[in-house]
Amino acid sequence: MNAANERADQMTVVIARLLASSTNVFHGLASPLPAVAIALARRLHNPTLEYLNITGGVNVPAIRPGVSTCGPSYWTGSQSFFSLTDIFDLSARGELDTAFLSGVQIDARGNLNNSVIGEFARPKVRLPGGAGSAAIVPRARQTIVWRARHDARVFVEKCDFVTAAGNVAWVVTPLGLFERRDGFLHLAGVAPYSSEEEIRANTGFRIPDTGGDASALPPPTEQELSILREVDPDDTRAGEFG
Repeated sequence: MNAANERADQMTVVIARLLASSTNVFHGLASPLPAVAIALARRLHNPTLEYLNITGGVNVPAIRPGVSTCGPSYWTGSQSFFSLTDIFDLSARGELDTAFLSGVQIDARGNLNNSVIGEFARPKVRLPGGAGSAAIVPRARQTIVWRARHDARVFVEKCDFVTAAGNVAWVVTPLGLFERRDGFLHLAGVAPYSSEEEIRANTGFRIPDTGGDASALPPPTEQELSILREVDPDDTRAGEFG
C-alpha cells in the first residue's frame, strides 16, 4: 500500500467512527473522502444514519464515489428529493446534526478560510468562496472539517479571512485528529504512522499541551478495509492526496 492510500484509509475510518452517534449527515461538492466515510459508517457503525448530499439525494443506497460528488449515482435510488434551500432551512432549525466542510486555511480556533489569501481588499489569491458554509457551520449541531494536507500553510495561527465559523467539533487530517474545546483546537489523536512531534512541527499555531499523552488512533481493521474496498472500489478517497 502506498502512502496516499494508507493516509486516505486512515482518515476515512476516523471520520466514519466519528459518525457512530450522528442522526443525519450532509456533504457538499468535491467531498469524495467524506462520502466514502459516510458509506462506511452506514454499513458498519450507524445503519440508521440519514444521509443527505448536495445533489438532493436522501439515503441513496449505493453511491459510486467520484471527485465531484455530484454525479447521477448520488441521487439514483434516492428515497426522496430536497433542494439546497431545504438544507439551509434544516440547519437553521437546528435539525442538521453533522455537516462536512474543508478550508484552505484553518486556524487555532477552528475558523475556516475559503475566500482570500492576504488582505481582503487586495488579496494575493482569490479563493472559490464559502458557498453556504457561513450559514451551515454556525447552525449545524456539529461540523467535521477534513483536509488531506497538514502543514503550516493550512493550519495557521489566524485565518487571513474568516469565511465560516461556529460549531466545528472535529478536524481530521492525514496526521491526526483535533477536537475543538473551549474555543480552540486540541490534539485528540495521532495517526499510527505519525507522532505528536510531527504534528506540532507541521502546525502553524501552538497546540495546547497534551502532557505527551495524545492518544494513538487505532488503524483500520480488516473489516473496515474490506467494506472500504466494496463501497469505493476505485480508491476515489485517495484522489485528494494526488
